[in-house]
Amino acid sequence: MARRALITGITGQDGSYLAEHLLDQGYDVWGLVRGQANPRVSRVRKLLQDVQLVRGDLLDQGSLISAVERVQPDEVYNLGAISFVPMSWEQAELTAEVTGMGVLRMLEAIRVCSGITSSRAAGSGQIRFYQASSSEMFGQVRETPQNERTPFHPRSPYGVAKAYGHFLTQNYRESYGMFAVSGILFNHESPRRGAEFVTRKVSLGAARIKLGLASELRLGNLSARRDWGYAGDYVQAMRLMLQADAPEDYVIGTGRTQSVRELVVAAFEAAGLDWERYVVADQALHRPAEVDLLCADPKKARVQLGWEPSVPFEDLVAMMVESDIKLLSDGGDPDQDSSWP
Repeated sequence: MARRALITGITGQDGSYLAEHLLDQGYDVWGLVRGQANPRVSRVRKLLQDVQLVRGDLLDQGSLISAVERVQPDEVYNLGAISFVPMSWEQAELTAEVTGMGVLRMLEAIRVCSGITSSRAAGSGQIRFYQASSSEMFGQVRETPQNERTPFHPRSPYGVAKAYGHFLTQNYRESYGMFAVSGILFNHESPRRGAEFVTRKVSLGAARIKLGLASELRLGNLSARRDWGYAGDYVQAMRLMLQADAPEDYVIGTGRTQSVRELVVAAFEAAGLDWERYVVADQALHRPAEVDLLCADPKKARVQLGWEPSVPFEDLVAMMVESDIKLLSDGGDPDQDSSWP
C-alpha cells in the first residue's frame, strides 16, 4: 500500500517540487489549501493533477484536526508559512500566527489524532512530521559555516517565528516521543520562486531588460551573501529525513556562498547583458536589520542521509533567467502565476 503524505504550503515553490518528488516515489499526495477560492489552487491542479486537496488553515486548529483525520497520512510536511522576510516586519503578528503558531497547531492535530498523551508516548506506525525550518533563524551568526549546533540569533519577525516552530518541533519530539524533525534549509531557488524574492527579482529584471520591457533594476544590499541552491534538490532531503531510523534535525545547503552582486552578474551574463549599465543600488530597499552572511555546513546530511546538491549556482541562475525570458516572451504575468507550467 502506498504511503500517504499531507503537505501544507502545497501552492508554493517547495510544495510543488515536493509533491512531484513524492508522486515519483509512489506516494499518495494530499495538499492542504485554505479553500477553493485560493487563486493558486488552479495552478496546482494544472501542474499536479494526481494531488488530492483537502481544506484546512494553519490559523484554525479544528480544520487541521479534520484534515489529518480525513487524510490519515503517514507523513506530514509543514511547508506553509508567511515566507517573504520583508513582509514579516509589515505583518509581524500574522507572521507569528502562521509561521510560528501554525506549527503548534499542526503538531497538536497530529498528537490528538494519534491519541498521544503526556503519559503515553508515540509508538511504531506513528505519523512522521517534517517542519520547514530556515537559515534565517541563525540571523546575526556567531560562527561560519552554520551547523545543527550553531546558536540562533534571528534578525526578523520571520526568523523569530521560524525559531519558535523549530523549538516546538524539538519539544514535541522529546515530550511525546513523536517522530518530528526540522530541516534547517538555506536559500533555495527555482523558476517557480515568487516574484517578490531577490533571486526571482533579479532573474525577472534581467529578462525584462533583455526584452526591452525595462531599463533598470533597483536592488538593496548587494554585499549580502547567501548559500543558494536548487529547490528541486532540497525537497529530496525533506523526504530522506522522514525515512531515517531516528528523528533528527539537519542543515541543508551547498556550503558555498555568493553575494547578491554575484547573483546579479550571473543573471545578466546569462541574458547577455552588462549588469553595471542597468542595476541601481537603492538604500531604501535595505532590511531594517540586515543578515549579512549565511553559509551552511551540510556535512551531517551528507554523511547520515547521503544527500548532495546537484545543480551549481551558475546553472541555477541561468535556468531562472531563461525561464523568465520565455515566460515574458509568451506574454505570461509573473505576478499572477509565477513561471509555473
